[in-house]
Amino acid sequence: HNPNMFYSTISEFILLGFPCQKETQIILCMVFSIIYILTIMGNTSIICAVWSSQQLQTPMYTLLANFSFLEICYINSDVPKMLAIMLSESKTISFTGCLLQFYFFFSTCASECLFLSVMAFDRYLAICQPLHYSIIMTHNRCITLALFCWIGGFLWLLTPVILISQVPFCGPNIIDHFLCDLGPLLALSCAPVPRTTLACGAISSLIIFITFLYILGSYFHVLRAVLHVPSGSGRNKAFSTCASHFTVVSLFYGSVMVMYVSPGSGNQSGMQKFVTLFYSMATPFFNPLIYSLRNKDMKKALKKLLSKLFQRFPKGHKK
Repeated sequence: HNPNMFYSTISEFILLGFPCQKETQIILCMVFSIIYILTIMGNTSIICAVWSSQQLQTPMYTLLANFSFLEICYINSDVPKMLAIMLSESKTISFTGCLLQFYFFFSTCASECLFLSVMAFDRYLAICQPLHYSIIMTHNRCITLALFCWIGGFLWLLTPVILISQVPFCGPNIIDHFLCDLGPLLALSCAPVPRTTLACGAISSLIIFITFLYILGSYFHVLRAVLHVPSGSGRNKAFSTCASHFTVVSLFYGSVMVMYVSPGSGNQSGMQKFVTLFYSMATPFFNPLIYSLRNKDMKKALKKLLSKLFQRFPKGHKK
């Protein structure tokens, strides 16, 4: 077939979401809404704690604040639409809306990969090159690296979204998913698009593997350096600074690799939905808990922030 013979006649898609009984839909919607609100609150509190505390004005926490803001953008790219689909009878999303959702969801996902790599680089410098840390990781360099993560993630997904926009869709238009994911979208093409499928798959796999291998390499050097630390307390401190980051890395990459690397995973719609739901909601939700529970400085800053808020509230109430 000549691809030029086909033109997109579809103006909107139908997202099935989670097809189940109305009562189950309401329960799921309530659970997802609570997780969504707690995620926004948790990540916002980390941003506010970093901004308000002089002690946290360091590259590590600046990157963490950026990462928390990214998590807010990440969860907002798919969850509000998912909740709207679950609550309403109409489950449609426009063709442009679908492409925009795909672009923003996977761009924030790519930015997350880059941020986790930069945060691993920061931990590598702090533990393996402590004397040179302040010289290498200056405030300006930290800001430059954060900008690189934001811009890099959004530029990375430009090619896939342009390729998908040129794929001919002429029916059916039902996507058995809660978001416009790559596999279900390309499966609806009315002409074979092996080059687009290969290119999009290669681009998304490339950023996952490059960043993951870089993080593994960084942690290999960190582990080697920590094992050479003579004192037990020094070793424990070094491990504790990396534990939070490594937990987030394990959660995120573990679920993403199950989704996009395991063969045949794209054909199991139930499994696909569950894994996508996990890495799109669990990582942003657990991120504030992991970083605040395992970090003494962050705990102090959050306590100060909460005490300030509680002090202001009664004054405002009296007035």
